[in-house]
Amino acid sequence: MPSLAQMETLKPPLFLTYSPELPNGDPLYVSSNCLPIKSSNLEPAGHSFHSAALLLAGISNEDESEPDNQSVSSDDRTQDSTPFADSYSTKGKKKSGTGDQQQDHYALLGLGHLRFLATEDQIRKSYREQALKHHPDKQAALLLGELTEDAKQKKKDEIETHFKAIQEAYEVLIDPVKRRIYDSTDEFDDDIPTDCAPKDFFKVFGPAFMRNGRWSVNQPVPSLGDDSSSIEEVDKFYDFWYTFKSWREFPHADEYDLEQAESREHKRWMERQNAKLQEKARKVEYARVRTLVDNAYKRDPRIIKRKELEKAEKQRKKEAKYLAKKLQEEEAARAAEEEKRKKEEAEKLAAEAALNQKRLKEKEKKLLRKEKTRLRSLAAAVVSNKDFGVSDSDVEMICGLFEIEKLRELCDKIEGKESEEVARLLRTAANKNPEKPQENGTQKPDSKGKNQQVTLPLTGSEKKEKPWSREEIEMLRKGVQKYPKGTSRRWEVISEYIGTGRSVDEILKATKTVLLQKPDSGKAFDSFLEKRKPAQTIASPLSTRVELSESASTTPVTGSDETGSASANGSASVPNGPVPVVDPEAWSETQERALIQALKAFPKDASQRWERVAAAVPGKTVVQCKKKFALMKESFRSKKSAE
Repeated sequence: MPSLAQMETLKPPLFLTYSPELPNGDPLYVSSNCLPIKSSNLEPAGHSFHSAALLLAGISNEDESEPDNQSVSSDDRTQDSTPFADSYSTKGKKKSGTGDQQQDHYALLGLGHLRFLATEDQIRKSYREQALKHHPDKQAALLLGELTEDAKQKKKDEIETHFKAIQEAYEVLIDPVKRRIYDSTDEFDDDIPTDCAPKDFFKVFGPAFMRNGRWSVNQPVPSLGDDSSSIEEVDKFYDFWYTFKSWREFPHADEYDLEQAESREHKRWMERQNAKLQEKARKVEYARVRTLVDNAYKRDPRIIKRKELEKAEKQRKKEAKYLAKKLQEEEAARAAEEEKRKKEEAEKLAAEAALNQKRLKEKEKKLLRKEKTRLRSLAAAVVSNKDFGVSDSDVEMICGLFEIEKLRELCDKIEGKESEEVARLLRTAANKNPEKPQENGTQKPDSKGKNQQVTLPLTGSEKKEKPWSREEIEMLRKGVQKYPKGTSRRWEVISEYIGTGRSVDEILKATKTVLLQKPDSGKAFDSFLEKRKPAQTIASPLSTRVELSESASTTPVTGSDETGSASANGSASVPNGPVPVVDPEAWSETQERALIQALKAFPKDASQRWERVAAAVPGKTVVQCKKKFALMKESFRSKKSAE
């Protein structure tokens, strides 16, 4: 602690705004019970500093100002008072390279073995011990060993400097913000291992992660582990380091000292420049840590082993998938081959069965022809004699209706018999046919006089189908469109849709004939007139001469009025005098009015417009209506142009 004489020699600092009370501008020191500290200087900055300095020097700022400056607008003053960033580029920078080395705060407090691991209690305890040990009052005995006054003063200054350094170290380490900045600038090994042998991975990268783990915001930091660590622990470790957050500060040599700011704007500009430098240094730090993690991840034997296992598993699945696909293709090919073989066998069996059936039918036909020829030869003698009542048609009817067994049995009965017996057997066979009853036949009396149904083959006229009406053809066309190919029981459904009892065979035949017929061009207009909707009728005030004559001819004439009616009809049909000649091209007013109404009723886009217009105008054809319309249009245009 300084003595009273020393405190009396201390001079107060000179403040520009309080010059009467602080003469000579000597610094003023205040003392506490442990160490004197310098009070903070609160001085004006910017234009206020300039004005205060001029007033202190006895120079009036108003006297130097010119009258022209008084007319400067407020905008110009604001613009002149706002400093530019370029004017701050070299002001207030911290001086680097002064030759002073940063002192070791931890070593001064006796915590060099703990450093950043030291707790707040340990720092307080060590400070008390060092403050009591190195206090100037405790070190007064060391001054007695010095012989000269200069040596004693030098020793005293050394003791006070050391004590001040201990106090400064305590102030830095006890403050969390200042300690973080100091720890960030403390000696640290930023080297990153780039390569190593697989067996030395944990020896090389383990210490590197431990060193960099001190900067982590999240604590505790997971360990790198060893070969026996589970894959979950490995993933957790790398997830932590890939999302690493550092609290490390990066004081830069070119940073600006905020206490040297001339104004508030200057201070803010300094803060922005310092923030840019900090952000740039922080990006470099994160890139360094990311490089460390990437190098470790690439060379970690546990990660390499897992990748190899995943690659082998992926290859195994790929091969299994390929084999499964190959087996499936082989199975499909085998099934297709088996299906093809079965189909060929079925086709072969069907072909053989069809061939056998064909041969059997041909054989039966041959035998049937043989029996028919035999019957004809046996019945030739009876047929040639008309007295027996057996004709060739009876023999042919028997040949056409009887099967081969019946024919053989009949031939066996006839063979070797007399002519009378042969004729009787033939007549009996011709009158009876229980084998094939027909729907159409004739009643023929038998030997007992009773009527018996005799079946006869259908002729061409009887086999003629019922013709298709226009409504049925239209329903068939709609049914074919409504039920396309692929519909279940398509033709039966179409038959029910038509609803006229047509069979499937008739419908199939009609689709190949009736539907494919081209319409007759001669009847196209008639069919169009039948299909079109009824046209809108226009009541015409005209009545033609034909209508009058028809009405007159349909009037009943009684006997008493025969003479009068005859004279009336005669006067109407054959008038006295010359008959007036009527011009067919002449148009009456009523006809023109009817034409105009018809043109309004049937617009341009109406189908069969002029036919319908001509039908609405009595006594005029389509050509006459068109010609009259052209004349009316020309007249209307000429009138409009004349106006």
